[in-house]
Amino acid sequence: MQIGSIIRQAALYYGDKPCIVEDERIVSFHEFDALTDQIGHALIAAGLQPSDRVGVLLPNGIDCLAVYYAIAKAGLVRVSLNTRETQDDHQYKLSDSGSRAIVRLPEGPELEVEIDLDVAQLLRADDHDDGPCAIDRALDAPYRLGYTGGTTGRPKAVTLTTRGELAELTAFLVDLVPDIGPDDKLLHAAPIAHASGAFFLPALIRGTTSIVMSKFDPAAFVKLAEETRATMTFLVPTMLAMILEEESLAGADLALRRIAYGASPLAPALLARAEARFGRVFAQTYGQAESPMVITCLKPEDHDRISSCGRPYTGVEVAVFDDEDRPLPPGQAGEIVCRGPQTMAYYWGRPEATEAAFRNGWLHTGDIGTVDEDGFYYLLDRKNDMLISGGYNIYPREVEDVLLSYDGVLEVAVVGLSDEKWGDRVHAVVSGRPDLDPNALLRFAKDQLANYKCPKSIDVWPELPKSGANKILRREVRTRLLAEAGA
Repeated sequence: MQIGSIIRQAALYYGDKPCIVEDERIVSFHEFDALTDQIGHALIAAGLQPSDRVGVLLPNGIDCLAVYYAIAKAGLVRVSLNTRETQDDHQYKLSDSGSRAIVRLPEGPELEVEIDLDVAQLLRADDHDDGPCAIDRALDAPYRLGYTGGTTGRPKAVTLTTRGELAELTAFLVDLVPDIGPDDKLLHAAPIAHASGAFFLPALIRGTTSIVMSKFDPAAFVKLAEETRATMTFLVPTMLAMILEEESLAGADLALRRIAYGASPLAPALLARAEARFGRVFAQTYGQAESPMVITCLKPEDHDRISSCGRPYTGVEVAVFDDEDRPLPPGQAGEIVCRGPQTMAYYWGRPEATEAAFRNGWLHTGDIGTVDEDGFYYLLDRKNDMLISGGYNIYPREVEDVLLSYDGVLEVAVVGLSDEKWGDRVHAVVSGRPDLDPNALLRFAKDQLANYKCPKSIDVWPELPKSGANKILRREVRTRLLAEAGA
C-alpha cells in the first residue's frame, strides 16, 4: 500500500470532517487530500524526479504536514529539518543526504541547494486539473531519511522505507493507541519533524482531528487542551514536567485520556505527580531513529512496573545481548537489540556503520538494559554514557531519576569528568525553580544514593541543552563544562 492511498482513503471515509486545525485555520480530510495533490504536482513541475531527496524546513502547522505528504505522493524522499537546529545543522543534512531541493518559509535561511522552494509559492500553485498525484514506489525503496540525535558525533541519516512506515503505523494502532477514533482530538505539542509527526498517520487513518501548536509553551498547552477538548497528545518528559509546574493546570478542565511519551522513561517521582493529576493515562513508546518510535511499549495498565519501557510491540522481536552477541538471561544487563519490519534499511552512505549496527541480523541499539521474567524491558542508559568511578559502573539515568525527585528540579544531566583518583568524577547539572540550592540538593542525593554513585558536585543552569526533539544532550553539557574549566 502507498502512503498516498491512505490519504485518499481517509478523504473518502471522512470527507468534510476537520482533519487538521491550526489556530483559526481548519482543513478537512477532503481538502488535505486535494492540497497534498496540488503541492505534489508543483514539486514535480519544479523539476524534481522520483527518489530525489527534498529537505523540509517548516514550523509545526498545516503547511508542514501538507508538504510532508505531498512529497510522499510525488515519489520523493523527505528529509525533515527541525527549526530549532542551526543553519549549519540544516546545511550538513542537506549536503549529507544529497538533497536537490528545500521547501522553506519565504523568510527562511539561505542554504546551498539546487532548487529553493518557497512554501507560499507551492501553496499558490493551481494544478488541481492534473488529478491525483500518485507516483508509486517499491515498498523497500527509500521513503524518508531521518537523522540520529548526534549524541556521539555528527548525525547519521537512517534510510526508512514505506514498509517500515506501514509497520510503525500498524504497531501504533495495535499497541499504543488502539482505541483512537473519529471522536478523538490529537494535540501535537512536540515537533512534527520528530516524534509527534509519527502520530499523524494513525490519527488520519482513524478519522481523528489533529490540532497543531506552532510552538510548545506549557501555559498555551493547558489553554489549548482545555479549549479544544483534546483527548490525546504526545510529550517528552521535560515537557510534561513543565506542564505540571504550570499554575493554570490546577483549575483546568481537561479531557486528555491518553498521553503518550518517549525520548526517555518517566522518572518515578515525575510519573507519580503526573498520574496524580491526569490519572492512569500514560503510555510509553521506546524507539530510536534506526527503529523509529517502535521497539517496546509500556501500556497505561503496566505503569506499576517502575522504570520499565514495556514489552515489544506486536511484530517486533527484542532481546538483550552481551558483548559477544550472546543472549543474556533475565536480570542481566546488556545491549538491547531488535529486529522487525520497522527498522531502517541502512545508514545513508555509510555501509560500514550499517554493518556494525546490524550484526548477525539484529539492530544493535546502543542502549544498555535488562529484561525481567515477564518480558518487560528496562533501560539503564546509553552504552557510551556509562561512567566508571573507582572501578564501579554507574548509569547516569539512575542518578538523574533520584535528583528529579527533589522538589523544584525539572531537568538533570549527569556526566563524568576526568579525575585522577576516581577515573570518572560524577557531576550533575540541573535546572528548575529559581531558588534551587545545589548544596541542599547534594545533601539530598547523599541520603538517597550509594556513596560511589553520588555526585561530587552539582551546578544549576537556567536551562539544559536539548536536541530538536527536546532530548537533553549530555555530550553538550560535558563539552560546556570542559570549556568552562579550560580543559
